[in-house]
Amino acid sequence: MKFSVDRDVFADAVAWAARSLPVRPSVPVLAGLLVEAGEDGLVLSSFDYETSARATLTAQVSDDGKALVSGRLLADICRSLPNKPIEVVLDGARMSLTCGAARFSLQTMPVEDYPSLPHMPAATGTVDSEQFAHAVAQAVTAAGRDDMLPVLTGVRIEIDGDSISLLATDRFRLAQRELTWHPHTADESIAALVPAKVLGDTAKSLTAGSEVTIALSHGGAGEGIIGFEGRVAGGVRRTTTRLLDGEFPKVRSLFPAEHLTTALVDKAALVESVKRVALVAERNTAVQLAFADGVLTLDAGSGDEAQASESIEATITGPELTTGFNPQFLLDGLTAIDEAVVELAFTQASKPVVIRGAAGEDDGDTGFRYLLMPRRLLS
Repeated sequence: MKFSVDRDVFADAVAWAARSLPVRPSVPVLAGLLVEAGEDGLVLSSFDYETSARATLTAQVSDDGKALVSGRLLADICRSLPNKPIEVVLDGARMSLTCGAARFSLQTMPVEDYPSLPHMPAATGTVDSEQFAHAVAQAVTAAGRDDMLPVLTGVRIEIDGDSISLLATDRFRLAQRELTWHPHTADESIAALVPAKVLGDTAKSLTAGSEVTIALSHGGAGEGIIGFEGRVAGGVRRTTTRLLDGEFPKVRSLFPAEHLTTALVDKAALVESVKRVALVAERNTAVQLAFADGVLTLDAGSGDEAQASESIEATITGPELTTGFNPQFLLDGLTAIDEAVVELAFTQASKPVVIRGAAGEDDGDTGFRYLLMPRRLLS
């Protein structure tokens, strides 16, 4: 194997493919990055039996071949190289990399022991890459992080015609994001439960191109695979991951059909106020929110401990109401909203709040809703 390649293109592709390498691989070869040179250019691959990454890029290939080397080491080396062309040569059990006056020699691992990457399912449709990345970032805000409840560590993707719904919950909050896309089949209807971390990292990493292709297999629960593909200046990048097994809770019904009290609040003012008041909140205690007479009053702390209180303007419709929330969960939802003004909608104090951006008259539905369970207030 022998090839030469642009330093920036190679370094970027290596970093992208190596980002999903396991920290503690079950077998040593899974820490490797597979480098394949052929007539189609250069292909860099990583795989941990769950998630695969494959970057295809243009290179001047003199001799075909493949080598398996430490992915993290190669990524570290590429980051440190001078801005000059890279030449890579496989010589026996070692792969040498030359860039200007710098030369590295890496020990290879047995290629024959490396598992075959899963095939990309047939393409289901395409979506704007920036819009998709932003929607995913909003949805994963509410995804669970407890591996003891694996179903809740995923984002449920529901495809219905030209609409995609993203749903995530950790039992204490729920995020829902709607967006449109371009399905290959007009009446497409399919759902999948995708690991939230993989989905978030992948969507963010594919924004260099204008659109992302989503490829979803129609296998049974837990047996399916979802793939994402995007084009970048240096070539094509493709990720696949296994779907999570289990039944995602039916959460749509948690959003109430009507509200008795609503409040419109400047988002920036509310975020800063929550941050300040929460400084005196004890661990696992709520920040109290009282809505009355055009004012939202925030309180935290009690008894002989430190206390804080702050009031900000709010446009309130409906009965007065006092409730409380985990301050970090409240901030997570607020910061995920794009609009400058947020709407907080309640049925009653003991029920969840629904937070969304307050759309202008011509803006329509912003597509993101964040439902947050209240916390018991200290007496």
